[in-house]
Amino acid sequence: MQKRIIAFLEKSPRTKARAIAAELGLDRGEVNRFLHENTDKFAQDDEYQWSLVAPSCRIEFPGDGWLTAWQFESALIDRAPLTSAYREVVFALRHGGKPMLDFIARLLAFCNQLVIAGKTVTLDFGDSISTLTYLNRVGFFDVLDGSISVLPERPSGDLAREFQGNNQGVIEFRLIDPDNPDENIPKLLRNSFVACADKSYSQAAFTILAELFDNVRDHSATGSPGFACLQFYPKGRKIQAVISDNGLGIVGTLAPVVPVKYPEVARAMASAPHPGVALLKEVFSKGMLSQKDDDGRGIGLKRSGDFAKKFKARISVRQSDFELRIHHDDGAVDFKHRGNLALLQGTHICFEFKLDSNVKSA
Repeated sequence: MQKRIIAFLEKSPRTKARAIAAELGLDRGEVNRFLHENTDKFAQDDEYQWSLVAPSCRIEFPGDGWLTAWQFESALIDRAPLTSAYREVVFALRHGGKPMLDFIARLLAFCNQLVIAGKTVTLDFGDSISTLTYLNRVGFFDVLDGSISVLPERPSGDLAREFQGNNQGVIEFRLIDPDNPDENIPKLLRNSFVACADKSYSQAAFTILAELFDNVRDHSATGSPGFACLQFYPKGRKIQAVISDNGLGIVGTLAPVVPVKYPEVARAMASAPHPGVALLKEVFSKGMLSQKDDDGRGIGLKRSGDFAKKFKARISVRQSDFELRIHHDDGAVDFKHRGNLALLQGTHICFEFKLDSNVKSA
């Protein structure tokens, strides 16, 4: 029985005992009893699903070309490091991989949350020293939990402090303290954005970035700090700005109040394939949803979406187990989502702006 169950869980982790018994043609009671008697080999999660107890999990990312949040999420499919039985998680970057800001932000958020969950985390840059140097330059290690091991050696962070503010195309990683957030962060992001694009974008950039910052701050509900950063990519003529928190997230804070305050929205969510996606679409397309009763609340993300539409920008919003992408093209709004992602707490927003070819950037 043991060999058959191990072989099954290697291919199908996070499976309930009754499903294991049904698939293997075994008695459910015997399977359940066997699993509980061998917790050194099998672990059960909060959803009563069983997996093999694995001492470590190594997640490697592709080596050639740009790495985006899409590639990051793909590498974690069926791994779910936060909810798995793995005690140690290793993230490895290969030579030739060039991580973009949205990828880096997901990596940072996962690493810090894994530590909070009591797991041991290692970042292996042995095959990608250039990435290690770049992350040091943008202040990644100043925000990364100090208990995380970095191979071949953890940088001191001096490089980021030495060059901070010297490049208008970079806003190094800045912590967002949920109890005392640095309200200057949106201005720093806006100033960098305008320096790389054009003054005509100043108001739109500030509105978008300030609203995203406010919403991440307001929907955090956690004592764990978030972060913000910006990067300009001259060759691709695009700007990415990321604002993240590690709390309940937009859906996590709004969903509990929707049935009472917004019954029509609650009915639409109940009939939708994914309630969280439906709620987030409502937030960006119509607004006026808020966990608070103050007048004028709940329009921030809608307003950000309107400005993004005007300038054909893209916004991606990562929630607990899904991501919603808001695209704007030819005046139309296009929502795309990806579900069944590895659990990640909080709200992680990436705003991507493609510069027009006639805009002179710094």
